[in-house]
Amino acid sequence: MKKQAIFLFLSICLFITETTFSQEIAATDQDIQVTELFSKNDPIPVKLRYSNKILRKETNDSTYIDSEISYMTSDESWNTLEVRIRARGNYRRENCYFPPVKMKIKKSVSAGTLFEGNKKLKLVLPCVLQNDYNDKVLKEYIAYKLYELVSPYHFKTRLLNIDFTDEKGQKVKNFIVKGFFIEDIDRVKDRCDGKQIKRSVHPLQQNDLCSVRNDFFQFMIGNTDYSLAYRHNEKLLFVDGNILPVPYDFDMSGLVDASYAVVSQVQGEVLSIEEVTQRLYRGFKRNPEVYQTVRKEFLNNKSKMLTIINDLESSFEDPKEFSKARRFINEFFEVIANDNTYRKEILGVARLK
Repeated sequence: MKKQAIFLFLSICLFITETTFSQEIAATDQDIQVTELFSKNDPIPVKLRYSNKILRKETNDSTYIDSEISYMTSDESWNTLEVRIRARGNYRRENCYFPPVKMKIKKSVSAGTLFEGNKKLKLVLPCVLQNDYNDKVLKEYIAYKLYELVSPYHFKTRLLNIDFTDEKGQKVKNFIVKGFFIEDIDRVKDRCDGKQIKRSVHPLQQNDLCSVRNDFFQFMIGNTDYSLAYRHNEKLLFVDGNILPVPYDFDMSGLVDASYAVVSQVQGEVLSIEEVTQRLYRGFKRNPEVYQTVRKEFLNNKSKMLTIINDLESSFEDPKEFSKARRFINEFFEVIANDNTYRKEILGVARLK
């Protein structure tokens, strides 16, 4: 009887903790303050001009080159800002025609402009020059927008229509491409009054609710290119005594289905799938009630998630890419809506170590 009483007490404590934390999350979501750049969803027309070759060869984590960005203002005039840029990423830096960009803007330069409050930004561009490269960018952007519904602890993004001039010595080459900005992690942590953790923390020491939300999301978009344990494509925040994951970089996911995407082998671990369009749940076993809570959250958000995709249909250049994206997300909901497939593909494969 004594053991039963202790177990009941611990269960009540756990329930209160999870419920309280859920309420805190809801309150945080309502109180979110974002900069003007990330306050809207309509794409911004921008102009960029630099040498891809120089960017790739002459920049590193600490070395930037001078450049400019021009953007269309609300009155359809153009405003130009001085910025400093460098190539970022590992695979995409070495293998993509357009390497992803890290951008710095001085506070004095951004003051009074659309970019005010953003000293650092990430810029995502298409990787390879192929017919559907803009649609691939759009699908990665969709992944970020979907995660906004999953967790209040997320990166804000803004879609861009880019007129890019690649300088090649005396010659130039112009491209019209899609891209998007990602806010810096400092903006995320300041928004939720948290701190960034820059050391590895075992996944089971991270908040159950936010971790399962993260793992469900990664399963939904068909992404195995992440690790909570090794902080691979995950940032960690410390908020109100909880360690929370914040995911990023979804180009290797089945949702995007990039031509260069391969099944991830984080820390050399070989997984049981061969194609990125095959789903594999990578989350750890946790309190079953937490799993059920997250399952209900996703099912309740199904219509909102599909609306995010539907609202961008006209932005796709290839209608087939839009249909693939919508069908891929729908297939996830078919899995979690059915008790048998839910147990088989999620609960039954949750990790012990």
